[in-house]
Amino acid sequence: MAEFVVITGMSGAGRSQAANHFEDLGWYVVDNLPPALVPKVQEFADAPDSGVSRVGLVLGLNLYYEDVAPALVELKESAEGSVRILFLDASTPELVKRFESTKRRHPFSSVPPMGVSDAIEAEREALVNLRSQADVVVDTSEYSIYQLNRFIDEVFDLDAGPESVTTRIMSFGFKHGIPLDADLVLDCRFLPNPHWVEELRPLTGQDEAVKDFLLNGQPMAETFLQKTEDLLTMLVPAYVREGKSYLTIAFGCTGGHHRSVFVAEDVSRRLVENEELGVRPLVIHRDIDK
Repeated sequence: MAEFVVITGMSGAGRSQAANHFEDLGWYVVDNLPPALVPKVQEFADAPDSGVSRVGLVLGLNLYYEDVAPALVELKESAEGSVRILFLDASTPELVKRFESTKRRHPFSSVPPMGVSDAIEAEREALVNLRSQADVVVDTSEYSIYQLNRFIDEVFDLDAGPESVTTRIMSFGFKHGIPLDADLVLDCRFLPNPHWVEELRPLTGQDEAVKDFLLNGQPMAETFLQKTEDLLTMLVPAYVREGKSYLTIAFGCTGGHHRSVFVAEDVSRRLVENEELGVRPLVIHRDIDK
């Protein structure tokens, strides 16, 4: 029985790049597939002599977006193997920049005629329900092609097992925007800010001096870390029971250099040490180099 991943999302957010990488990983990829043909591909892949075990479906949304959601419901109900939906997103300013740099016309800009920004917002509104169905949502606004490829490697090429959920721990800076793909967002700005200590300013939350400052300078820090571990110990199994295979937990501070980095590293360590939880934390510090 074949395993399916459906690659969908906003135009310009990286569907083609993702499809190319899935193909490099050995998946049988069908690009720009009309939803009406999904059952045909499924029938072919599930045939005993097909020789296909992993199928990537890139759904073209410009003409068929109203038909995508029903096709995915049917695929999930009828496929013998697993079906996961990857939704690629990006901020409107970043998508505008990408369309302007490539001189491509946005697929939603023709009827009725509208500018790129309005077309992006029209597509975003049209895809709200589809986004809510996705198993994995990734914001590619800050991603290079290499970073997107690494993300796919981490999420789709790991065998976490049916009783596990792939967990990504992210640090970020609120001044750079909240991650669009976060399932949980926790604010670390109640901790004292190492930025205002001259010798700590050039360091990050990965440095021992910053860790010591945060743990010794704020009695609530250890309590916050323990309560966060307790929260995740309760929530992760609940997400697994609901069939969620991927979870993004984002910790934010002002700039994304000190407090959020420290908390993300510490929480990740705690999850690794919690063997009964059985998660595989992937740590990403989104804004540490900004």
